[in-house]
Amino acid sequence: MTQSQPKTRLTELRELINSYSYQYHVHDSPTVSDAVYDSLFSELKHLEAAHPEWVTPDSPTQRVGNELLGGFQKVQHSSRMLSLNDVFDRAEVEAWVVRMNKALPGRTHEFFADIKMDGLACALVYQDGVFTQAITRGDSFIGEDVTANVRTIKNVPLRLRTEAGYTQFLQGRTEIRGEIVMLKRDFESLNERQRAAGKPVFANPRNLAAGTIRQLNPQLVAERKLHFRAYDLLRDEPNEVPTNMFAYQAISALGLTRNPQASVFTTVNEVMQFVDEWDQKRHALDFNTDGLVIKVNDRAQFRALGIVGKQPRAAVAYKYAAEQATTIVRDIVISIGRTGAATPVAVFDPVVVAGTTVQHASLHNADEIARLDVRRGDTVVVFKAGDIIPQVESVVTELRPKTAEPIDYTTLLAEQYPELQFERQGEDVVYRVVGASSELILKRSVEYFASKAALDIDTLGEKNVAALVEAGLVKDLADIYTLQVEDILKLDRFAAISAKKLIDAIAEKKHPTLEKFILGLGIRHVGTQTAIDLANQFQSIEALAKATIDELEAVEGIGVVVAESIIAWFADPDNEALLQKFKALGVEPSFEQKKGALRGQAFVITGTLETLSRDEAADRIRALGGTFQTAVAKDTTYLVVGGKVGASKLKKAQAYGTEIIDEAKLRELLIS
Repeated sequence: MTQSQPKTRLTELRELINSYSYQYHVHDSPTVSDAVYDSLFSELKHLEAAHPEWVTPDSPTQRVGNELLGGFQKVQHSSRMLSLNDVFDRAEVEAWVVRMNKALPGRTHEFFADIKMDGLACALVYQDGVFTQAITRGDSFIGEDVTANVRTIKNVPLRLRTEAGYTQFLQGRTEIRGEIVMLKRDFESLNERQRAAGKPVFANPRNLAAGTIRQLNPQLVAERKLHFRAYDLLRDEPNEVPTNMFAYQAISALGLTRNPQASVFTTVNEVMQFVDEWDQKRHALDFNTDGLVIKVNDRAQFRALGIVGKQPRAAVAYKYAAEQATTIVRDIVISIGRTGAATPVAVFDPVVVAGTTVQHASLHNADEIARLDVRRGDTVVVFKAGDIIPQVESVVTELRPKTAEPIDYTTLLAEQYPELQFERQGEDVVYRVVGASSELILKRSVEYFASKAALDIDTLGEKNVAALVEAGLVKDLADIYTLQVEDILKLDRFAAISAKKLIDAIAEKKHPTLEKFILGLGIRHVGTQTAIDLANQFQSIEALAKATIDELEAVEGIGVVVAESIIAWFADPDNEALLQKFKALGVEPSFEQKKGALRGQAFVITGTLETLSRDEAADRIRALGGTFQTAVAKDTTYLVVGGKVGASKLKKAQAYGTEIIDEAKLRELLIS
């Protein structure tokens, strides 16, 4: 990225985020999800941290909120409704505790934790126990008076309950802060009614709750089932509320709803156990959440720790892994599957989505590319379908580079596969290889997988493969490991001995070397030496499947074309399922670091050898850690000369100063 590029990106991000914020706060019409907004905001913060000289007063990082929507009276909060710093893992929680210990040395902390609700923050004011006012968070200093609307929420008491031990809160001013939410079941029910009436459905409960509470017609608000869940209690005399847990107990006693999951802990270990527990269970809650709030329980300590900037020192928001994020598309590459289908794959800068790093996503077909209008260089919104499969949801067109060109799918196919022809028949949305049926492709794939160069499975040659595929016994590469003798005996080609011999030969190759397994998968552009280099670098098929473009290109001899081909192969859903099937069948490639006498030495053979075939020589060279090359290059150590030698390789070897040896010398090296 050049010096001008990050500055341009900063400007674009500021303008876009300010636009999103204006739509959200002023027009109450959010155009993106919170996760997308947070992802772009995070990118802006990181860029500004790297280039503080480019921070401007109008940057969204320099203020909390925007202008408030008209129609409601503006009201100043009794005390600021603070935002919290986000933390994302145990290390950041521990670092937060260390900072508090430095600020209050010699003090132990008791921790209070509760589930963070995804709703609209609101403060309820009770005077002498009677509900008098409701104020939205607004810009944290000044909110909107939405009393008439909140009064319609049935779980908001118009008068506080009287209960022994808490009657002091019925005298004077008591403020209850919390979130206005729409429960999942009510949201789904409302959308069902919208669909039945032919009306548009709502995007999510949080936006609907926020939009509803700002409606000028309380009757409409009353028709939608909103709930208020309290999380704080404030009094003019702070000592009346000694701890956050006491505040929750008082909230319940006074007749308001609060989360029953809230708990007090004495150690970070206990806090993190609570975090992990609700990471698994949060989806079963009746409201949406993206994390937890963790506070110092003692309110006197909380006040003593003070505020840094806009956030209190004594509380943090623990955010679970976002299920959406933004990233930039590097390229769009096409993978040819076992049926001959051409599947486009978006390759993008690695980004964390739902707790894992993703760097590619299937674009499915040409129609999906056209629908999304996704282009190289686009900033895209990525999400995980079912928290498993990464997908491109949409394009942030406002950040599109001026040089980004629309994707012409047929041109893309011709560029990446000039030797093949493709067609799209009838209503089929998929382009397929012309003249290559799925059965033919499968036969060729199985033959290659079983070939001497790959797994070298004895007796699984062309004719036997054809018989197995045509009988429906083998439908993918992994199926060869499911074959039984009794299945094969039903075929004309096999008798008891030959059937058992084949099954035994396949079983012997359940633990192939990693490089042979990689080669056998038939990844485009991955030949024998590249497979060896990949095996040496990543040492497991799982690590290779997760490798980034940069990590792949760091392997000697692998450029962007090969790297993207590898990425595309592992991104294909069929291939992902195939690897899982291999694993379930107990097929486990093994890796052993070669430390032979020929490590670091590269060989090229020209002409015919008398005692070894070229493949045998190559295997023995590689077994001793050497590299077998097909053409003389600057890094070639030896050119092995056999019979009927061509002049071109000799000439290159002489030009590069490569040592020229005969077959006898090669055999000496192979023995040493």
